Amino acid sequence: MEPKAISIPVGDESVSGLFLRPPDAKALYLFAHGAGAGMTHKAMSGNAEGLAKRGIATLRYNFPYMEKGSKRPDSPKVAHAAVRAAASKAVELAPELALFAGGRSFGGRMTSQAQAGDPLPGVRGLIFLGFPLHPAGKPGIERADHLANVRVPMLFVSGTRDALAELDLLRPVVASLGSYAKIHLVDQADHSFKVVAKSGRTNADAEAEVLDAVARWISG
Repeated sequence: MEPKAISIPVGDESVSGLFLRPPDAKALYLFAHGAGAGMTHKAMSGNAEGLAKRGIATLRYNFPYMEKGSKRPDSPKVAHAAVRAAASKAVELAPELALFAGGRSFGGRMTSQAQAGDPLPGVRGLIFLGFPLHPAGKPGIERADHLANVRVPMLFVSGTRDALAELDLLRPVVASLGSYAKIHLVDQADHSFKVVAKSGRTNADAEAEVLDAVARWISG
């Protein structure tokens, strides 16, 4: 199964997207990349293919800075505009599929900020694969302040060794959101869901757990 190349207008410019829809799709995940790697990174591709096997279509897309080959992430205003444009494209591509949005790290946070500011049309829930609660080595919860303004269900998938989301901070943040939010912890996984050898698990095991958790939550 090969993804379909998509062009997504963002203001006066456009960004690239990749739409992957399995024949048995029951939902569509608008899937944004992290700060350091674009939509074609092997982790993004592997996640999209794994979700397709679980009956979930994906629309991956680049943020404008990544499209231009820059290493400096866009300002929130620019990133939010890209999220909104991609959400509109997702509805256009598959209006009959239940729509969820989010992504890995930076992409998930930009999606939640956009949703908190003005709800994304058609989005039923947000899914974060490694929500970057704080910079590594600088614990804090300020990045979560906007989540109180999100009024759709949220799933936080996080590794227990994630240096950007210390558990003693992430757990209470998710709990404070009440019934809107759920957390799934991947044992011994870091921010990229890589596991240490002594855990007795492989990275593939951890990735499968991540995708199973996403598919299960969407089905529920």
